[in-house]
Amino acid sequence: MKTFRILGRNIRDSFRGVWRNLSLSLASISCITITLIVVSIAMILSANVNNFTSQIEKDVTIVVFLDQNIEEDDIDSLYYDIDTIQYVESITFKGKDEIAGEMMEASETYDSIMSNWTHEDNPLQDTYLVKVTDIDHIAEVAKEIGYLENVSVVKYGEGMVEELVSIFDMIKNVTIVIVIALILVTAFLIANTIKITIDSRRREIEIMRLVGASNINIKIPFIFEGLVLGVIGSIIPIIITCYGYAALYTRLHGQLFSSIIKLIVPEPFMYNVSLLLLVIGMVVGMVGSLRAVKKYLKI
Repeated sequence: MKTFRILGRNIRDSFRGVWRNLSLSLASISCITITLIVVSIAMILSANVNNFTSQIEKDVTIVVFLDQNIEEDDIDSLYYDIDTIQYVESITFKGKDEIAGEMMEASETYDSIMSNWTHEDNPLQDTYLVKVTDIDHIAEVAKEIGYLENVSVVKYGEGMVEELVSIFDMIKNVTIVIVIALILVTAFLIANTIKITIDSRRREIEIMRLVGASNINIKIPFIFEGLVLGVIGSIIPIIITCYGYAALYTRLHGQLFSSIIKLIVPEPFMYNVSLLLLVIGMVVGMVGSLRAVKKYLKI
């Protein structure tokens, strides 16, 4: 019970401290708000880039064209040969008649040309569609498949796939660095803002010392004050995140530029980002306050 009373008193004192030093508190809150908005944008961008990269990795397929005159037994044998290669996740056979049928469904021009083809007339090649467990090894797997007997050509978009994944990985890493840098800058600015607050309250601290307050009792109100500043400063970024991302998703119909680049569905994504913003605001506020207290109060 005593613990709850002490906790309640510290929370009350922290709100009083924020109110008594309103101008400085508003400066800290503004700093947190602006930074968390940028952090939110960076996190949303990073998450969507990561999502798109995952989609690419999931959809990239090695297309193995078989020799034109391959026998049925050799087709089955080749399947097992491919299946023994490391990093192969799944193998799907697609015969040349099936490929021709899909082409005819997709285009009237193809339909008029191919409709009279018999199995023997069909110049297309049977294929195996191979997916890998790790896209970083796709070139290695494709190379090994190319050495197998009865394999004509192996294609997977070589060059373009690696370059595209590399670009998006770079964007993701840059956004992560930006988020971390913004959080550190926010903590630094809050610490300096609270330092000014503490300088203006030295008399109050001296009185607390004179009446026998321990070091921890002097520190705690300032730590709670940073927490309150962090919570208040995260309110606007959370609102912008929830309504802004939902509106953006609706306006863009869930995709960016084309249906290939799909955005993350707002729920529960925007709630997770909002919760993370709240936690970042609270932690940064508390750490910034603690840093200021430990460095400048000499207690």
